[in-house]
Amino acid sequence: IKVIMRTLHNVKEPNSEVELFGERLSCPVIGAPITGTKFNMGGSVTEEEYCSDVIKGAINAGTISMIGDTGDPMAYGAGLKAIKEANGKGIAIIKPRENKDIIERIRMAEEIGAIAVGIDIDGAGLITMKLFGQPVSPKTFEELKELVESTKLPFIVTGILPVDEAEICAKAGVAAIIVSNHGGRILNETLAPTEVLEEIVKSVGDKLIVLADGGVREGVDILKYLALGAKGVLLGRPMIWGSVGGREEGVTIILNNIKNQLTQGMILTGVQDIK
Repeated sequence: IKVIMRTLHNVKEPNSEVELFGERLSCPVIGAPITGTKFNMGGSVTEEEYCSDVIKGAINAGTISMIGDTGDPMAYGAGLKAIKEANGKGIAIIKPRENKDIIERIRMAEEIGAIAVGIDIDGAGLITMKLFGQPVSPKTFEELKELVESTKLPFIVTGILPVDEAEICAKAGVAAIIVSNHGGRILNETLAPTEVLEEIVKSVGDKLIVLADGGVREGVDILKYLALGAKGVLLGRPMIWGSVGGREEGVTIILNNIKNQLTQGMILTGVQDIK
């Protein structure tokens, strides 16, 4: 996917701000829910350090981050602790466990004042969960509806690729979906989010917030996702680079850098604001 450079216009100071989940963000970028510093990141930082870095680093850059869940129960707790210390400025994403276990974790997120909650439904077949003896599985429409109705917080489903599943989410009352293939690391030969995003937005874009995730490494990648219809993107691996390389300050630098790249990209394509 390419962008068209435009330089004969009056766009000189574009506005990259956007409102998502009731928060005014400096740019349409949210930190993705990542866990497992020991087995996913080589243990250079602890789980608590990583969660603190991404939550606070994102706030410093004028945006927010998500925290995740994994087979190690300490990980979700570390994420909630970071959100609590940031006065609730974060989003909790939970693995597709049994509904009673998800609802228990939703309550924990509610108690610390999280902005929103959700599940990464594409974690239904994760090997790490199996290794930890933590059962995860797909969800029926009824099960998804039960989760949505269990909380007053905005409910997010990440890991949607087919249009019909986006429509199921809309019917269940989901507040937002994230079009994602889990960073391309759970099922070979699956579609890329860019291949399905336009069709999904056309189908459900007026019913819920559509975000996208996967392969965002610089500002122009955000521009492409926005042009395809997403309201914002998730940033994953670069958040790890920031934390491991420079802790909280590193995360802030990564996010500020990508925001500046986005602004430059907006100028060079003649785009005044995110809408």
